[in-house]
Amino acid sequence: MTSTRPVAVGPAGAMPDGQRVRAAGLVRTGRSYSLAATRFPGMPLFPGHPAFQVLSYRTPQGLRVGRENLWAPAANDAHLGCMTEVISSTAHSGAHVDALAHMTIGEDARWYGGACAAEHLGDFGPTVGDAASLPPLFTRGVLVDVAGHRGVECLPAGSVVDAAEVEEICAAQGVEIREWDVVVFRTGYMGLWPDAARMARHRSPGPDLSVAELLVARGVVAAGSDTETFEVQPAPDPGVPANPQPVHTKLLIESGVYIMESLDLEELAADRVYEFLFVALPLKIAGATGSMMDPLAVI
Repeated sequence: MTSTRPVAVGPAGAMPDGQRVRAAGLVRTGRSYSLAATRFPGMPLFPGHPAFQVLSYRTPQGLRVGRENLWAPAANDAHLGCMTEVISSTAHSGAHVDALAHMTIGEDARWYGGACAAEHLGDFGPTVGDAASLPPLFTRGVLVDVAGHRGVECLPAGSVVDAAEVEEICAAQGVEIREWDVVVFRTGYMGLWPDAARMARHRSPGPDLSVAELLVARGVVAAGSDTETFEVQPAPDPGVPANPQPVHTKLLIESGVYIMESLDLEELAADRVYEFLFVALPLKIAGATGSMMDPLAVI
């Protein structure tokens, strides 16, 4: 009996070289914007994720007290030391991208490309659609500044962004959403970072299912926002049977469109940069369901 390995990369894997050339042509000044805030122990995270921790593993003090020479048998009369650490966290800490295996649907826990838990989930994570399959993203980026368009610091908790509003904002900003794009949505949520109490009072505005359908129809390869859930929560229309995250289902599970969360879009919006070269290089970690990253917008 033979089986076909499910598709693991999604539409981003089919991006033509010419698209990267066109995206590179957007760079005029070379200025770059980091779209990630600094991670730190105790940082705000979506409930249910383990806390982000940085723990010292080897230190000059520890080596001295333990009288250890890591370079033995070479002599260390100069008292050379080093510092290393253990980072304990979910791959979904801070600015990150969801791998296609991050979300499942149905009693058989299936995900993009026909993979399912019974056949493709091992003791060390998914074997298909995991972070090892995450492609680099080097393409045109579009910012949809919802908070700026509405003239508010941050959208209220549970505020819905629908397709009609996205079209209106794009027209006002003078941009359009095209095939192979990465589209990012600013709600103003990261403008509250890292005040966990204020952020909690605004959790979670974002795009609804109509936006997901628009993005798929336009042929984008990834979408992101400055919130921890990307889509609006609670879902205004969970459907039948009830699905608490229909946008993730439409993008990740059904369409292979990558989702990025907790992007820091504040500086980009302040400078009214709505079109740019988007660059993100996820870490290829087998079994992980996403990757932390520090994406760049370059103009």
